[in-house]
Amino acid sequence: MPNGNIVVTEERGTRVITLRRPSKKNAITQDMYREMSHAIDTAQNNSDIRCMIITGGSGVFTAGDDIEDFLKADASQPEMLSNGAKFLYSLALNAKPIIAAVDGASIGMGTVMLFHCDYVLASNAATFSAPYIHLGLVPVGAASLLMPNTMGYQRAFAMLVMGRTFSAAEAHAAGFVNTVVSPGHTEVEARKVAREICRLPAEAVATSRRLLRAPPEELTRRIDQEGHLFGERLKSEEAVAAFNAFANRKKR
Repeated sequence: MPNGNIVVTEERGTRVITLRRPSKKNAITQDMYREMSHAIDTAQNNSDIRCMIITGGSGVFTAGDDIEDFLKADASQPEMLSNGAKFLYSLALNAKPIIAAVDGASIGMGTVMLFHCDYVLASNAATFSAPYIHLGLVPVGAASLLMPNTMGYQRAFAMLVMGRTFSAAEAHAAGFVNTVVSPGHTEVEARKVAREICRLPAEAVATSRRLLRAPPEELTRRIDQEGHLFGERLKSEEAVAAFNAFANRKKR
């Protein structure tokens, strides 16, 4: 059942998926992954839904995975069965345009999911990072495929291997942000883009989009490969030390 941290609404042919957990900077729990996945999956065969918007509201997009919730998850559960992995599959297999409205910090999965989106708006206060390296981990969500394809190897290396944070201007220059707007205006502008898309011929949009994107099976294959390596890295000395350090900080 919905827990209130994901709000799904529909207007004018657009499904809006809002992360609403401001007290935790929209950190994503396993339940939230499940709800977002369901919202995407159920849009696929609904002809009334022409596109989707993912937003975190004003001030923050998402702090990425809720580490405490992540650590509580059953460590013996295969990566492919986790709600996070199911969400990634939903993005990879999705056939409808997704617009992202990013105002504030976008960390980890928050940045990874943008590379599955079709149009990204960001406020000039937005920042982007995927610092899995600082936890001794590897990229997820086909980021190791999509990021270098979108912004080149060197920028992808800086983000994924060095753990660097990109500003909105840098993200725009790198090619994964379409438009930069003032803080507080990303959702309004995203709705304008959605209305523009909804006015276009739906079948032509779907076919053109399919031609532009990597085949879904290529994405899911990389998601599986990364997931396997991610699972191995979770057991590594580097990752264990990083998570222990996180736990110790929380106790203080």
